Amino acid sequence: MHNALLPASCLLCGEDAGCSLLCSRCSAELPKLTGHTCPQCAEPTTHGERCGACLKDPPPFERTLAVWLYEFPVDRIIHALKYQHRIAIADWLGKHLAGHLHADDQYLVPMPLHPTRLRERGFNQAGEIARAASCRLKLPLLADCLVRERATAAQTELPPGKRRSNVRGAFACTADLTGKHIILVDDVMTTGATARECSRVLKLHGAREITVAVVARALKH
Repeated sequence: MHNALLPASCLLCGEDAGCSLLCSRCSAELPKLTGHTCPQCAEPTTHGERCGACLKDPPPFERTLAVWLYEFPVDRIIHALKYQHRIAIADWLGKHLAGHLHADDQYLVPMPLHPTRLRERGFNQAGEIARAASCRLKLPLLADCLVRERATAAQTELPPGKRRSNVRGAFACTADLTGKHIILVDDVMTTGATARECSRVLKLHGAREITVAVVARALKH
């Protein structure tokens, strides 16, 4: 889709990257989730069991899949997409996200932006990533079924304890999702508060199962 807009040089080091965003060396060095993680929220656990937080207060989603850790230089790549309007990066991210998903009876739903934020940015980065993954996997994309009705303070500006109340009631669903397995797509997952609220709304509209799929996971440490 946007491959023709990708630079010939690596975004990170400037070396020849061919038709890719990064050269092979920089791609191999991107920080991955290693070791055992909670299958539900992707936080590290000793043996890959569910973490104490998910046992105590289970989120409405069944699992979280993340391609990388939200650390340098992944944060720089995502920043370039969101704030430098380098839309071609979304295709590259969507391709890698698709590699972590299985093409079966699932529906991709991007995390929505409020209309005001969408006008300011000009695009929804989660929507562009989901679109690329949808094309690669040949899975249906429900681009507009989840909407953000209320503008909220940026989650990154709030302490973790305030984030769930910040997004409570901010989302609505416009579709009947009865029996569907939904893949909720976003760029970054931090505390999971936004994913929780969106999943709660999707479940209220009939979603049978929800997988949160993100490009990067920010861990508590």
